[in-house]
Amino acid sequence: MTSLNGEFGRRTVIRAAGAAAITAAGASALAGCADSLDDSAETDSPVASDAASSAASEGGGTGRTIKIGYVSPQTGPLAGFGEADSFVVAAMTTYFAENGVTIAGARSDVEIIVKDSQSDSALAAEAATELVLEDTVDLVLVSSTPDTVNPVADVCEANGVPCISSVAPWQPAFFGRGGDPESPFLWTYHFFWGLEDVQAVFLDMWSQVETNKTAASLWPNDPDGNAWGSSEPTGFPAVIGEQDYTTIDPGFYANGTQDFTAQISAFKDAGAEVLLGVPIPPDFTTFWNQAAQQGFTPKIATIGKALLFPSAIEALGDSGNNLGTEVWWSPTHPFSSSLTGQSAEELAQAFTDETGQQWTQPIGFVHALFEVAVAALSATTSPDDKEGVVSALSSLSLDTVCGPLDWTSGPVPNVAKTPLVGGQWRGDAGGYELIVVSNSEFPEIPTGGTVEPLA
Repeated sequence: MTSLNGEFGRRTVIRAAGAAAITAAGASALAGCADSLDDSAETDSPVASDAASSAASEGGGTGRTIKIGYVSPQTGPLAGFGEADSFVVAAMTTYFAENGVTIAGARSDVEIIVKDSQSDSALAAEAATELVLEDTVDLVLVSSTPDTVNPVADVCEANGVPCISSVAPWQPAFFGRGGDPESPFLWTYHFFWGLEDVQAVFLDMWSQVETNKTAASLWPNDPDGNAWGSSEPTGFPAVIGEQDYTTIDPGFYANGTQDFTAQISAFKDAGAEVLLGVPIPPDFTTFWNQAAQQGFTPKIATIGKALLFPSAIEALGDSGNNLGTEVWWSPTHPFSSSLTGQSAEELAQAFTDETGQQWTQPIGFVHALFEVAVAALSATTSPDDKEGVVSALSSLSLDTVCGPLDWTSGPVPNVAKTPLVGGQWRGDAGGYELIVVSNSEFPEIPTGGTVEPLA
């Protein structure tokens, strides 16, 4: 696993001149998709659009306005990933109104155009197509699960538009798009942790609870589930098998499944005492309620994706205490923004002060998307220098509020890794708090407790 524990410089980039237009072939291939959009399902964010227009009118920049598109799942079953979007976009709009982006000594204003993927891969591709062909954005940012990241990145790659993505494990975001380390993507760059990181975190958490090493697995038939549950050497079954864990795998299930009786029966018959998986939030709520009704009571549960957000754990009522998940950002992470100087704690507190809501993990990574965008844009020769943006990204090293990013260290071209720790939710229906309980991979991120078994 590539280590991120060392010190990194603020930024190292390679500058390149030249501009890249949208390719005629890519535009032709996607024009039909753009033409078929349903006008009744508009995915622009009015709040973000109004704020961006205000920033453009008040900024007073000397260069042309730079348009940044942003796509994420703000509605639908993955909406938890988009809960912080309005806050971050509003904060970045204010930042750009005051600072703009300086390119070759000239300030340019910035307009942010937000699109909602509605938790649907096809709609994510349509949103990206609108941004590229109709809004003619200079740069696309995209966040949250391969279901959104991959189709948006594919549209940008086909059309020669720089794209920065995050909040999807790097393997499904890279190999899931047909990535080849020997022939890197030209226009799309990603940052997040990988399967090797979440495997190490979960194994460390399991090791702190005495079990029979029989692990029940919930693998949805989607890009995340296919990657995590793969029979390849990089999948969970093989990796945890090397640590003498037996995997109970009833097979991939469809997202939206309403009856998990077959899976629960298989787990009970095997006497599984460990539970892992990467379901979408509504599906885990359905599963966990049925598991309680049918008497499946593991000693420890580590669930990716479904248990990341306060809203998801609150849906479980009193049965969420000590459920575990991966933690990719928290107020206790010792990192600060390269744009605003805010620490992770200050950024989380600003979210709570503004919204009245509990902090949520995507705050830091959505903010970091804009940090990376500014670093890359600032390294170019003009607002039209799309080739300069991707040249900068290919060798960018930057300290962000989600940790140090370095695209020169791999693990593959187009990808920079981020730190990962493990946490458990503590509390009850009256309120839960996500506590970091495992930092074996990144000891510089402090823990707030130790692993506890489920009741």
